[in-house]
Amino acid sequence: MAQATVVAGKTVQTLLRGLGWLMVPAWPLLVWISFAHPHIRWLLPLLALIFVLRMLTLWGKKGAMGQTAKVLALAGIMLCSASLALRNLHLLLWYPVAVNAVMLVLFGGSLLTAMPLVERLARLREPELPLRAVAYVRRVTQVWCLFFIINGSIALATCLAGSLHWWTLWNGMLSYLMMGSLAAGEWWVRRRLRAGL
Repeated sequence: MAQATVVAGKTVQTLLRGLGWLMVPAWPLLVWISFAHPHIRWLLPLLALIFVLRMLTLWGKKGAMGQTAKVLALAGIMLCSASLALRNLHLLLWYPVAVNAVMLVLFGGSLLTAMPLVERLARLREPELPLRAVAYVRRVTQVWCLFFIINGSIALATCLAGSLHWWTLWNGMLSYLMMGSLAAGEWWVRRRLRAGL
């Protein structure tokens, strides 16, 4: 019985963690639904609850990625709560700006350490990185910082413009296409460099 309870608890935690990760890409669609159908009054409390559950699943997590996920969950809770309290859906538009700012701090802050974030991730698969690879992963970290600055600035501009159409188009599709293109391009460059090493 006790083992079944533990398994059920882990399953629920895994589901909540997955739901939390889905919240980031699904956010623009959920915000668009909130604006398009303001009579759906249960959507905002549901969004806040999902972020609260996400925070609870992250409670024991340590490390930079765990702390980042907690900050993003807290940002989601605060924006949903403020939007509910002030009856201002516009506040929901600011979540992508918060995500880009937090990711910029994470990646940019790691550049001030001996081992940038991308290098830490690379060493999980390949502990003994050649010097050339170390220089490369530092450059990749810088490129991601530039991406978060550009993406966050455009997300901010769409918030200030107040156009739900442009906000949804950028934050719900174009920014993900840019991110995917950057990741794919980096993968391609990395394979070429590995072939040349």
